[in-house]
Amino acid sequence: MKFLFWLLALFTAAVAVVLAAKNPGYVLVVYPPYRIELPLTLFVLGLLALLATTYFSMRLVIALLHLPEYVRNFREQRALSKGRLAMMEALTAFFEGRYAAAEKAAVRAMESGEQSGINPIIAARSAHELREFDKRDTYLANTQSKSVGESTMRLIARTEFMLDEKQPLLALNSLKELSASGKHKHLGALQLQLKALQQAHDWDGVLATISQLEKRSAINSSIAKQMQQQAWIEKLSTQAQDLQTLNALWKAVPGELKQNPRIAARAATAFNKLQDCKAAQQLLADSLNTHWDSELVTLYGDCKVASSVGQIEQAEKWLKLHSEDAGLLLALGKLCLHQELWGKAQSYLDASNSLKPSRAAFTALGQLAEKISKPEDAFKYYQMAGELK
Repeated sequence: MKFLFWLLALFTAAVAVVLAAKNPGYVLVVYPPYRIELPLTLFVLGLLALLATTYFSMRLVIALLHLPEYVRNFREQRALSKGRLAMMEALTAFFEGRYAAAEKAAVRAMESGEQSGINPIIAARSAHELREFDKRDTYLANTQSKSVGESTMRLIARTEFMLDEKQPLLALNSLKELSASGKHKHLGALQLQLKALQQAHDWDGVLATISQLEKRSAINSSIAKQMQQQAWIEKLSTQAQDLQTLNALWKAVPGELKQNPRIAARAATAFNKLQDCKAAQQLLADSLNTHWDSELVTLYGDCKVASSVGQIEQAEKWLKLHSEDAGLLLALGKLCLHQELWGKAQSYLDASNSLKPSRAAFTALGQLAEKISKPEDAFKYYQMAGELK
């Protein structure tokens, strides 16, 4: 299309030149005492030349006036380009694990005028990996007045730094600041919150955060279950200061977790410690009737009420189904010892040791020997118990 336009313009100019050449007209310029007579064609060509010269001269003057601004913009663009290249170099080095190179590239990007908040974050993370905490904090401070997104990066990075240094309370403060900024907690922030709560031993918070992650399908179900089990075990260990609190805690444990051997064992130990052996006995029986566990049944022998006859009867019922269980035989031996059934106690404890020798069984045999006035046998049993790990 442009070619046709210029071709048409060329033909038009040729026709105009031909017509002008045949025109006998002239132009008379009088400026006393001078008188100049020019052919019309020459005058027109001269006028066009003057206009063209004036136009290009003006363009040249304008270009010269804008030259400093052009040079400045060119330099800024060149610096910005170098800064972005340095930023990409920093990102590449960081994810490759070359932290010293990543820090240097990020600093170079900042010095070149690159304003992205990624640069101080990369520099801070690199310095943290190099254990240069003072430099890390200086870099992190450079993001204080950045945009919301860059502020989020700073808070997340600071949270991770505090968790690495085992300072969960400071990490939680960073996450609170993130919430206060109106930014909805994303999955990464929730996962960091879970880790911080675990370090801070805030087990109620751990359970609440796991629930949030489960609702968003952001945690493996088996891992979530293990964490919940551990949280309840810790709650039963640290919060059960009296029977009222312990009973409330045990009622709050989800039904599917009450049958867990580790949780049942922790609860039974807590009830025994608070002198409520009947409750310990009941929860152990419920758990064992649902899911048999050799280590858990051992605790059943530690639940000593005034009369252990009922416990012995229950344990002997289990023995019909689990005759080769060393833990059950140990529990029966302890219960018979408490009930002063010396012969049965000796028989059960010996049977337990024949299946799996244990320090607890030999210690119980030593106590039995003391009860029936056999100090030499008691010494022998205690010595055997001491030899076992």
